[in-house]
Amino acid sequence: MRIYPTMELQNGRCVTLDKGRLDEAMIWHVNPVDTARSWAADGAEWMHLTDFDAIEGRDTNSELVEEIIRTAELPVQLAGGMRTREQVEHWIDKGAGRIVIGTLAAWDPNLVKELAKLYPDQIVLAVDVWQGHVMTEGWRSQSAFTPDTFIEAFEGTPFAAILATDIDSDMEDIEAQLGLISGLAEKSRTPVIASGVVRTTDDISRLAYIHNIAGALVSRALFRKTIDLSDALEVARTAHEPVAEFQ
Repeated sequence: MRIYPTMELQNGRCVTLDKGRLDEAMIWHVNPVDTARSWAADGAEWMHLTDFDAIEGRDTNSELVEEIIRTAELPVQLAGGMRTREQVEHWIDKGAGRIVIGTLAAWDPNLVKELAKLYPDQIVLAVDVWQGHVMTEGWRSQSAFTPDTFIEAFEGTPFAAILATDIDSDMEDIEAQLGLISGLAEKSRTPVIASGVVRTTDDISRLAYIHNIAGALVSRALFRKTIDLSDALEVARTAHEPVAEFQ
């Protein structure tokens, strides 16, 4: 299982949100570029980056995002505001390793299928679930899709992964979140990356044993320092190693 240290940007600063509330961001007083480099130095193979300003249609962070992609020394999985073909292709041209698409997939599924075929292993489908439906536009609008029908609509599409988030669960209700995400992973033929469920290294251990969970985003716990990235990477790496029988 792969750990994706996760950075969320708003007005050039690292932030974390509670259930996507953009007006209630918790600001972390760290340098985004230095932080990304430190993750590479700790051994991360990928990082995830969400641009909250892009979700609101602003390019405030575009130069910073470009700098992180260029200098982080690890591939970047980029999310936020990918509402057109041009935006997706722009960031692929800028060097993003993967592009996460949610809203556009609900608006124009055929276009997203085409993009996934043009850029195999570079497009990630975001499945953000609230009260049994997939949410779009930065978790503000409820689509007609249930998560199961949304995933089924893209059967056979060569996505790099599906990024699954249970918005509905309380932040402390790890059991409910794991239940929804593991259910989606079981029904999907595409590997699933879990979002919003890692608070401790024990959560990583539990995720590692769920079928078809290929990775997990880790954000707030890193900034709060309740998880050390090196420890998280080691737990993910060794979770499936065989244990010698006691003699």
